[in-house]
Formats: sequence, C-alpha cells, structure tokens
Amino acid sequence: MTSAVSARQPVYTHLVEGFGTVTITPVDPAADAGLIHGWVTQERARFWGMVEASRELVQEIYEDVDRRTTHHAFIVAREGEPVALCQTYECAEDRVSECYDALPGDVGVHLLISPGEGDPQPGFSANLMGAFFSFVFSDPATRRVVAEPDSRNTKAIARLERTGFVLGPEVVLPEIDLPEIYLPAKPARLAFLSAPQGR
Repeated sequence: MTSAVSARQPVYTHLVEGFGTVTITPVDPAADAGLIHGWVTQERARFWGMVEASRELVQEIYEDVDRRTTHHAFIVAREGEPVALCQTYECAEDRVSECYDALPGDVGVHLLISPGEGDPQPGFSANLMGAFFSFVFSDPATRRVVAEPDSRNTKAIARLERTGFVLGPEVVLPEIDLPEIYLPAKPARLAFLSAPQGR
C-alpha cells in the first residue's frame, strides 16, 4: 500500500541482519492519514479502537497527538516500505497512570503492524518489535517500557511475553471525554519490559 510521502525525516534507523533497514519517522498527520486509516479500520485492528473512524477523524486524532509533547506517533518502515504504526507516551501523563504507580522513566507504547501481503514471513513481527524497542530504549531516560493491550487481545499479550515483557495485572483504563479527543474505558493487561543491562 502506498501513501503520500511524508516530508519528515527518520529519527531512528536500525539495520536488522537478514531483515533489512528499519526506519522510524514521526507521523505527518496530513500526509499519513490515508495510510493509517487503511490500517486501523480493518477488522484485524479492532483492538486499536478506530474501525469506524473516517479518514478525517484519523487525521484529527494524529494532529492532536502531534501537538502534544508527551505523546508521539511514528511510521515504521522496512526498506522504505511502511509496515507499522507505533506510538510512545509518558506514562505519568496518560490515563494508564490511574491504574498503576507510574515511575520516572516509564514509557508507554502502542504498536500496530500493517496487514502483510502474501504469505506470513517468519520472524517479521519479532524483528520489527526488536527494532522498535531498540528505538525506545535509545533514550537514556527510558528505564522501562509499559504496554497495555486490550485484555481480550490474547495474540498481542502472547507476543509481548515472547518479547520478554513481564505481565502485570488486568486493569480498566478510564474513559477520557475531552473536546479534542474521546477514548472509551478499556479493559487492559499491563505488561512491563525493563531497559537492557549495560546499554
């Protein structure tokens, strides 16, 4: 799937042996809205919570993210081909902080891998996630990654465990109802990944 080319430059480049070069570039809401809309409105992305969203709403949501200093969204590409949408946020400045004691250096993450074409490639998700977490931990201030997938999303939870996350409790993220954004309450499973030793 092709999209308008964002004028933004990658903030992180990671060569994965045998997989290719992975780049991580900030989302350009206007240029990338069509691409993101095509991903988040598929049934396979139902836990992302935007299946019914219009392209205009997708752009508005990522314009709101773009205005924030605590929340960030990125397009992940492999050899120049967009393959995932990822988001990071400061846990202390997010609704997840109402569900556990957020510590300094806790960074929350969301990752949506695009629908692939052709047969599944062994190791594809694992390689992408490895590159993404290398990016998150490249900031020395990041001490721990926090994920909060929908507690019904058993595939995502199992993938996090395989990646090394330690599962925490099941919680309910509270509803957010603001003029610029609405998020319904969400049943979630917390999961934690500590920074690598000696990075």
